[in-house]
Amino acid sequence: MTNKSNAKKTASKIGKGIVHTLLVIWHSLKWLLLAALLAGTAVFGVLFGYVTAKVKDDPIRTADEIVSALAEYSETGYIYFRDSDGDGKAELMGQLRSEVDRQPINNQNDVPQIVIDALLSVEDDEFMEHKGIDIGATLRAVGQFVTNDDTQTGGSTITQQLARNVFLSRDRTHSRKFKEILLSMRMERILSKEEILVGYLNKVSFGASNTGYQMYGIKAAAKGIFGKELKDLNLAQAAYLAGLPQAPAAYSAYTGTGAFREEGFNEAVKRQRRVLQRMLEVGKITEKEYQEALAFDLKASLAPPSQKAYNTYPFLMLEVERRATTILAMQKHPGLTPEELEENPDLYHSVHNELLNGGYMIYTTIDKEIYEALQEIAANPENFSPDDEEKGVEQVGAMMIDNRTGAILAMIEGRDYNIEQLNHATQMKRQPGSAMKPIAAYLPALEEGKIQPATVIDDAPIILPDGGKGFHIPSNVNLKYNGLMTAREALNQSYNIPALKLFNYVVGIDNAWNFAKKLGITTIEDSDYLATTGVIGGMKYGVTVEELTNAYSTIANYGEFKDAYLIEKITTVDGEIVYEHKVTPKRVFSEETGYLMTDMLRTVVRNGSARSLLNDFAHWDKTTIVGKTGTTQNYHDVWFVGFNPDVTTGVWIGYDQQAPLSAEGQRRARAIWAKIMNTAIDLRPELFATKEFTRPANIVQMTVSSVSGDLPSELVRQTGKLYTDIFNKKYIPVKQDDALVEMEVVRYEGLNYIPNPATPKDFVETKLLVRRNPSIAAIIQEIKQKYEEYPNSKVKDSKGNVRPISYFYPTDAHLDAPSVVDPRVDDGEIPATPGQASISRNAETGEVTITFSASPNNDLIGYRLYKSKNGQPYQVFKILYAGSDTVFKDMVYNPDSAVYYITAVDVVGNESAPTPLLRSHPHAFDPGIGVTEDPSGQPGEDESWFLDPVPGGGIGQPDAPEAGLPSAPRNVKAVLNDSGTGVIISWDANPGHEQITRYEIYYSLQEGGSYTRIDTTTSTSYEYISFPLSGWYRVVAVNQKGASSPSQSVYVE
Repeated sequence: MTNKSNAKKTASKIGKGIVHTLLVIWHSLKWLLLAALLAGTAVFGVLFGYVTAKVKDDPIRTADEIVSALAEYSETGYIYFRDSDGDGKAELMGQLRSEVDRQPINNQNDVPQIVIDALLSVEDDEFMEHKGIDIGATLRAVGQFVTNDDTQTGGSTITQQLARNVFLSRDRTHSRKFKEILLSMRMERILSKEEILVGYLNKVSFGASNTGYQMYGIKAAAKGIFGKELKDLNLAQAAYLAGLPQAPAAYSAYTGTGAFREEGFNEAVKRQRRVLQRMLEVGKITEKEYQEALAFDLKASLAPPSQKAYNTYPFLMLEVERRATTILAMQKHPGLTPEELEENPDLYHSVHNELLNGGYMIYTTIDKEIYEALQEIAANPENFSPDDEEKGVEQVGAMMIDNRTGAILAMIEGRDYNIEQLNHATQMKRQPGSAMKPIAAYLPALEEGKIQPATVIDDAPIILPDGGKGFHIPSNVNLKYNGLMTAREALNQSYNIPALKLFNYVVGIDNAWNFAKKLGITTIEDSDYLATTGVIGGMKYGVTVEELTNAYSTIANYGEFKDAYLIEKITTVDGEIVYEHKVTPKRVFSEETGYLMTDMLRTVVRNGSARSLLNDFAHWDKTTIVGKTGTTQNYHDVWFVGFNPDVTTGVWIGYDQQAPLSAEGQRRARAIWAKIMNTAIDLRPELFATKEFTRPANIVQMTVSSVSGDLPSELVRQTGKLYTDIFNKKYIPVKQDDALVEMEVVRYEGLNYIPNPATPKDFVETKLLVRRNPSIAAIIQEIKQKYEEYPNSKVKDSKGNVRPISYFYPTDAHLDAPSVVDPRVDDGEIPATPGQASISRNAETGEVTITFSASPNNDLIGYRLYKSKNGQPYQVFKILYAGSDTVFKDMVYNPDSAVYYITAVDVVGNESAPTPLLRSHPHAFDPGIGVTEDPSGQPGEDESWFLDPVPGGGIGQPDAPEAGLPSAPRNVKAVLNDSGTGVIISWDANPGHEQITRYEIYYSLQEGGSYTRIDTTTSTSYEYISFPLSGWYRVVAVNQKGASSPSQSVYVE
């Protein structure tokens, strides 16, 4: 009994334990299930919120809207040229691209089963079962994407693809995908499977046909690719067509002109094989059928390429489409900007589809005759460099705008649409080079009264930051710094440094770019506000030809900006006006600024960087033209934008893949511009009826100082340094010139410095100089400091060699009034005697050449050449500054003779021992080195000419020539050098018996004014580089007896 009782108790305890365990498990599972439910709810909530946020802007389409969209076919629209004759009849340009040429099927019975099987096998093998989305296919596609599987089958059903093609875009975003899924599920509830399949087969794109048309629909594809009806397709061809909708452009066997495209065909064949493989896998074909289809010669069965009646103007038609789409979108959505439309591909796709299918009539501003003539210019290979295997085709973009309205009259979009589809006139962005200088430097500076055409700007080095990496010293194209010049001359020669100074310091980068934006330049990025060289082509993206031309048109309009436009109006097929352009001028700068800028650009064409147009432009008798060139680094781009009072035309030349242009290509923009303008004026002379620009009443003429642009001081007038130009009356100068000064200087390393008190007097010169801010010596001092601070930023030449400091000297550095004291310090030692002194004499000419090697002392100021002529006491004959070429020249004629020696002199006057004596003739008599004259006293024999009166000038007129004086030089000529930065003066040599020792060159601003000597030479030609260049030049011959009378004066304009 006891055992049974114990057993019962044990069993009872076990039972209770089991029950307790089960209760614990139940409660645990209950809480786990509750937690899972809550977590699932939370995740669902998050996903629901995320999806809702992504699709909230997508409308819920009604059943009628969906059915209507599938049944909708295009109504033909047309594009027209401008009414050039004014008779109210615009000439047809062509019809808009539309789907009216597709060959729709009516129902599923029109399509062979083999085509349906091929399509569904590869695109959606669960089509007949799913409700719009295939969960398994979607998960499979996600898995293939995540694992980077070689096989990517895609997750979109036929319904989803139809929804995307009809209602959405092909943009690959979560937002579009969620919209696509929801719309597909709704379409499945509204439409039958057959309606969806028929809609898909009618709406989907199959790429280009053998005639180049874009095919929409399976029936058009069968005809356009194989030249067959649907019912005649075999398995291989059906599979080929079924594979195309995935990527019709990539798989297209034909180009836009109908030419065979090997690459696309090969890709399509790979896709066809995938289709056949899927058909085999899902049991739609047998192994035998599969092998037979693989063996079929698809290429041989393709329809042969053939010509089409296609639009004659592909560039232009597409440009009109783009602009008309934007206009319609903004009409339908007031307040929408073009930038916002660009960021909304669904909206753009929808409006574009409506444009193509809505029967719109689009009237453009394009003049047919001029446009077609420009296309002929672009198509003529003789107008361009030969095609290059590496660089490709030399391209062109051009734009012609009517100044009165902003209407685009014509354009060149490229050489050949079949080579490159990018519109080089409206879409391409390239660096503008110097063509940006008037827009972002000179115009805002003129408008603010900071400069006038006569304002003097120093083309001297500037040191710019280089993004924290060091520094940058920009240069001009001619690799020179050209010194003081007027703003007119700086723009005329397209020098970089003056423009950079205006851009960075006078106007300021922020103000400059904000000003440019007012002129329609929309391509300026935030980073451009940090680019110190943006005004010469250092922008992030650059500009379009259209926008730069439009900006210049504002100059022609005297400061009124009229936005360029291509579409005059859009109407319905019934004539109802949907859109009509209205010209809305905006005042950006004053009439006076516009005229001054125009006049400065006139100089560019007449004698500046665009002077080749003097010969190329054929209609100077009919109108005036002005303009500006533009060139980027290594001549990757060249521009010319020019205008007359009526029309502005801009031209760009370059390669699509940036590469340097040929020597002839570098001049191409001006040549093409001239061809365009010559042709347009011949065809439409009434468009160019205005001959001259009208001068506003507040434009006045004044004479100012040529070295400062200020009112002339007495010294300026005495020296004839005057310059006359036009001014905005509001900003005429009121300050008197204080830049021209007379001061003592000492030369060191080719620059002027303020002498130390102990500087030897014979090395101190008193000169007429110009104060600059900063002085050249100060600039060079700063460059040297930067070189020490950032050795890796030193300026190098094309071969990688560091340029010498002298590279940075402006051409007129010798005219600089210094602000820096001579930096040399006495080392307390007597200078070393110059070494290797030698002498040679040309027996025929009497020219003596003395050479020596420099002394090594760092505190050297220069060298003295002592001379004894015919046994007379030695005197200082010439000096050389330290750092100069160690060569002295003299003339010793028989029977005279001379003895010389050289000493080195330091900055405090310590003089070295003399070199050995140097004799012009072996018998030359040495009077003894101790017999000398005070070197710091009166100048020596050849120095005295520094103090001579100016021959032929207003003072110091010479008496009648003495016996033995030379005759005046004859046949004097003066012409500008090739760069326009200097004057080359030449003359005939005087007779040999006159024994000429030198020629002196004189200059005067006025023929009857006071002449100033500018230099001497022993040659019969001389190049004078300075500013101003215009004026009168004469030459005087000098021999041992004295100076001749002046030559006849010659004038340089």
